[in-house]
Amino acid sequence: MSNLEYPRAVGVAPGNGYSHVVTGHGQWVAISGQVALAPDGKLVGVGNPGAQAEQVFANLEHCLAAAGATFEHVAKMTIFVTDMANMPAIRAVRDRYIPGTKPAASAVQVAALFHPDVLLEIEAFAIV
Repeated sequence: MSNLEYPRAVGVAPGNGYSHVVTGHGQWVAISGQVALAPDGKLVGVGNPGAQAEQVFANLEHCLAAAGATFEHVAKMTIFVTDMANMPAIRAVRDRYIPGTKPAASAVQVAALFHPDVLLEIEAFAIV
């Protein structure tokens, strides 16, 4: 069960696929930016943002589990992408992993990530 609350920010247009404000009580968990590396260290989904997003969200799920958390506990996510055109594919995967109310979020287009075949990186903060 989530310990998060989503107060309405009066005077701010509603978010589309994210919450403007998330609060909660508990232990703060920071998850480093995750990329589409499989457990063997090999990149998954070269050239395929949906496949990369699947691996990224699987990695986030494993990291959250290590802290005793689930996606229900995520208060904030930051998505770094090399091309905003990839956001629909990323959002489709996110919506499967995080149905219902979404965490606070930012999406930032960057010139490059650590490897030219990496299309996205996602970091998360949770409260357990």
